[in-house]
Amino acid sequence: MARASWILVSAFALACAQAHAAGFTLTSPTAKPGAKLPDSHVFNGFGCSGKNISPALKWSGAPKGTKSFAVTVYDPDAPTGSGWWHWVVINLPATTTELPEGAGDKEGKGLPAGAMQMRTDFGAPGFGGACPPKGDKPHRYIFTVYALKTDKLDVPADGTAALAGFMINGNKLASATFTSKYGR
Repeated sequence: MARASWILVSAFALACAQAHAAGFTLTSPTAKPGAKLPDSHVFNGFGCSGKNISPALKWSGAPKGTKSFAVTVYDPDAPTGSGWWHWVVINLPATTTELPEGAGDKEGKGLPAGAMQMRTDFGAPGFGGACPPKGDKPHRYIFTVYALKTDKLDVPADGTAALAGFMINGNKLASATFTSKYGR
């Protein structure tokens, strides 16, 4: 009987945690789910001539116990065999609920104190906008915010996006995501 009670309590706790995580949302006034990214969020280089400005992002409904956040932008359609990391920000304080447009400049001036941008597949920290090969199908750009159970991820400043991703997933309580597209 005690075991059955324990199973019911565990199942209820899990259902409550999943329901709360389901309320975790990510939005942007400039990068819309399913829509084409505007030129402001397109890379300036590699044959692209965008403004390379990171979009404004806003999130809400993080689960209880969130101690920090991480934000990533990933293109799974890049012809690399491993996708392309466009932006990785870690160690965003738990009080953070949004990033202003342009927060991903190479100095990270729009980021809260303590936040750190990791090196992307462009080779440097900061936001790198969309720039799929000319004539390729439109690529998907997956914007994700992660609620983490740790105050700080122990990742060196010159660490890779893959290392940050490993640490993010090892400390993830929940995530919220949307996908935009871009082709040329």
